[in-house]
Amino acid sequence: MDALIIAAGFGSRLADLSPSKPLTPVAGVPLIEIGVRQAMLAGITRVVVVTGHHADMLETFLADLSLRAGIEIVPVRLTNWSTPNGHSVMAGATRCDGNYLLMMADHMFDADILARLMLEGRPDRGVTLAVDRRIDNPLVDPDDATWVKMDDDGRITAIGKTIAPYDAVDCGAFLATPELALAIRDAIAEGKSGSLSDGMQRLADAGRAATMDIEDAWWMDVDDPRAHALAEELAPWQLARTFAEIGVPAGGQ
Repeated sequence: MDALIIAAGFGSRLADLSPSKPLTPVAGVPLIEIGVRQAMLAGITRVVVVTGHHADMLETFLADLSLRAGIEIVPVRLTNWSTPNGHSVMAGATRCDGNYLLMMADHMFDADILARLMLEGRPDRGVTLAVDRRIDNPLVDPDDATWVKMDDDGRITAIGKTIAPYDAVDCGAFLATPELALAIRDAIAEGKSGSLSDGMQRLADAGRAATMDIEDAWWMDVDDPRAHALAEELAPWQLARTFAEIGVPAGGQ
């Protein structure tokens, strides 16, 4: 299965730490490399990365990473990278074969989350979203999180940053089918901006958006200096196997 990683945006809140958000290092390892290697641990065999801001810099790094990690990495450059993230999904999905694992470049995941998610395909689902029911998780920024409301069967009824009430937080990892890109396209045709959440809401309205509870597994959204400082401390422990393979021992020492 392919993974599609969204890495086109500016990342203004991390700009003081790194000119490229996907290349921002955590314990010396760029976020995009952590994502690629976690996807590989989960069983992904090919990675598509949507680039935009500082695309040349990122694509040069990805070419080297492909050789070092031994996996095909296909860059897809988004010319207008300031557009909402759904446009990145539409661009990258054209290079994916069938269902794909959709990830955000600034999120880190326990590989078990991704491996479990890859097994969640069902005929009655257009997308399955990994969710964290621990809405008081101290690693989640409540002002930036995307929240999820579900029905009794775990189907999404509402998704967005401003919805209330909500049952869980969006972890930024999806098992997507081709329906997701089509839903984003249809949302744009209806006058929406083209965010990923716009497409997710369309699938939710059709009863085609399911969830997978990550239970007690570890994940982080590294979106600002506070989160980055926490990631520096926690990631080498939580993702010890990946960091060890790269040459960073537990604790980053």
